[in-house]
Amino acid sequence: MDHKPPTETIESAHSRHPLPFDDTRDFDDADRGFIAALTPCVIKAADGRVVWDNDVYAFLDGPAPTSVHPSLWRQSTLAAKQGLYEVVPGIYQVRGFDISNISFIEGDTGVIVIDPLVSTEVAAAALELYRTHRGGDRPVVAVIYTHSHVDHFGGVLGVTSQADVDAGKVSVLAPEGFTAHAVQENVYAGPAMTRRATYMYGTLLDRGPQEQVGCGLGQTPSTGEVGLIVPTIDIRQTGETHTIDGVQIEFQMAPGTEAPAEMHFYFPQFRALCMAENATHNLHNLLTLRGALVRDPHAWSGYLTEAIDAFADRTDVVFASHHWPTWGHDHIVEFLSLQRDLYAYLHDQTLRLLNQGFTGVEIAEMFQMPPALDRAWHARGYYGSVSHNVKAVYQRYMGWFDGNPGRLWPHPPEALGPRYVAALGGIDRVVELARAAFDSGDFRWAATLLDHAVFTDEQHAPARELYADTLEQLGYGAENATWRNFFMSGATELRVGNFGTATQATSLTLLAQLTPEQIFDGLAIRVNGPRSWDLDLAIDITFADLDANYRLALRNGVLVQRRVPADPDTATVTVKLDTKFRLLGVAMGDFSSPGLEVSGEESALQSLLAVLDQPDPNFNIVTP
Repeated sequence: MDHKPPTETIESAHSRHPLPFDDTRDFDDADRGFIAALTPCVIKAADGRVVWDNDVYAFLDGPAPTSVHPSLWRQSTLAAKQGLYEVVPGIYQVRGFDISNISFIEGDTGVIVIDPLVSTEVAAAALELYRTHRGGDRPVVAVIYTHSHVDHFGGVLGVTSQADVDAGKVSVLAPEGFTAHAVQENVYAGPAMTRRATYMYGTLLDRGPQEQVGCGLGQTPSTGEVGLIVPTIDIRQTGETHTIDGVQIEFQMAPGTEAPAEMHFYFPQFRALCMAENATHNLHNLLTLRGALVRDPHAWSGYLTEAIDAFADRTDVVFASHHWPTWGHDHIVEFLSLQRDLYAYLHDQTLRLLNQGFTGVEIAEMFQMPPALDRAWHARGYYGSVSHNVKAVYQRYMGWFDGNPGRLWPHPPEALGPRYVAALGGIDRVVELARAAFDSGDFRWAATLLDHAVFTDEQHAPARELYADTLEQLGYGAENATWRNFFMSGATELRVGNFGTATQATSLTLLAQLTPEQIFDGLAIRVNGPRSWDLDLAIDITFADLDANYRLALRNGVLVQRRVPADPDTATVTVKLDTKFRLLGVAMGDFSSPGLEVSGEESALQSLLAVLDQPDPNFNIVTP
């Protein structure tokens, strides 16, 4: 690909950044306890497909090039370290096998696994590395999911099996509500989130100083098989304790923070505190760029205060499922306190300013962090950013509308672009103005102009080329890794076309956790409303394996579900299924496989299926 070099504007900005690069404590902590690396660190699926390659980040060894923000280069260098590490005797982590860490806690006879990464293959490789250098043939006796995001449970089939869990050999612990939240996120907006996540993580970008260098929280998610084993023990309240294989664990609930279902926990015999993903070595997202519900920084900071009060004086090391641990009482208190202050300050100051009449965009531009937070490496915006987190707080309390009536009903981009272009004198004139902005170093204004130009005529080569060059410069200048990945992904698609969504294999174990209600919700959001306005259907669906019947009613383009007794007299059609899985087949048009009995007007079922839209995993983002 034809990458352009950083401009003088970018190089000059990098050289002026006043950060404490002489503070190397993070490098000492990231290397502490190193036992062994995986060589080569390339992990493949059974079919030979590479699902993880950490060796592609070897270019990070050395000084920062001018095409990468020096602060981000430092963070990526730290996050790319891989291997088995001792946290304290009896607690071990494998880092650099995925975006997240997997931890191993040694009990009397076996090992407890915390957060088995994204996919089966990398989790299995991590367990093998641990056993080779430390664990021998210790069996896995328990798995703990800290929270409901896939990088903390998706690889569970690489460390245990459903059969061992069913046999009582392995316990699976998770915060209350884990399963519903883990599955639900993929039901409602999964395809759109996944497409945007490809931008956010730079999944399909090349690795290198002019493209993807990491994502701040780690390097990137692995792309192997994603599975799920449902918890056997739900942790329901703070102060709850469990002893597993001789290891006592004290739990603290932290719902509604980085994830809807999340928890911290403490190991008294190791004097070690696990903070899940609520205290890591960067500013996290209050609203992730891939899309999600806005998180609650007030609750987040409150649970960090609670953790400090409950555990800090008893703790010699704090670790999380991303990045590296922090050792020593004073350092731990400082780390957790600054992390707490980080989210509290974002929350409180955004509210102070919005109550003075400033909008989210205005607050983001004027927002200043206290010097202690601004200079703390672990509070820098590598994953979340001050800018988009401030806007998230505004959105949480005030919504998308800033109150100005002139902005209440704007034209959408494909209608707005041509109007701006015409007002400015035509597309060639807009490109000319954008070139002047680019040459002056005002890449934000250049991007705005070129966005309108491309949404007026996406085939206009000078506009596309300059837009790609502009986004590339914005990427070079970004300290935030996810911003960089968005900019670089947009530049790539402008140059070579839509690269779509990265593929990920999903195990049937994950699909098996969908409840009928969630499956029906998934169907309801696929109903093409205008095409179904005139349909009036009543469909009974009976599951033999669940001994349950659901009535689906489609009227006015709305699919409503109720769990009620079957009533053939009022149903347009009755569908009897052997299993819940069979419903997924029917939804995809499979009427011939066993396990299906249809009575009544089969055409009614066909009518429903005919108005279901397929999600588009490859929708355009940077072009119309």
